[in-house]
Amino acid sequence: MNKLERILHVDDDEDIRALTKMALEMVGHYQVQQFESGEDALNSSEDLVPQLFLLDYMMPGISGVELWRKLRDIPGLEDVPAVFITAKSEDTFAENLVDEGALAVIVKPFEIARLCELIEEAWQKHQSDA
Repeated sequence: MNKLERILHVDDDEDIRALTKMALEMVGHYQVQQFESGEDALNSSEDLVPQLFLLDYMMPGISGVELWRKLRDIPGLEDVPAVFITAKSEDTFAENLVDEGALAVIVKPFEIARLCELIEEAWQKHQSDA
């Protein structure tokens, strides 16, 4: 079973990025690459080696789902799974994302202290399903 070590996080909210990076690095001990937009992530795609995408669903420009599709078109990133963070709390919305292949959907506001736990649960499930 592969241990999760590298996460690419994209969120247009600076505060969410700062809190998320702190939690992922200090609590989860993950290596985190962050971008404030989908465009920035795509422009840096040759430098990306993530095991997991952590994507805000609603962002200006490219949405999280559109970004995930574009990232997966890049050689070497085709099989990288995604966890989405969103303010949309409808069950069918989350179910649709999971049906499209997302590992999990984390609804804002979320407890930053539990973020690593939620990501790790999704990763473990992904690893056992693989």
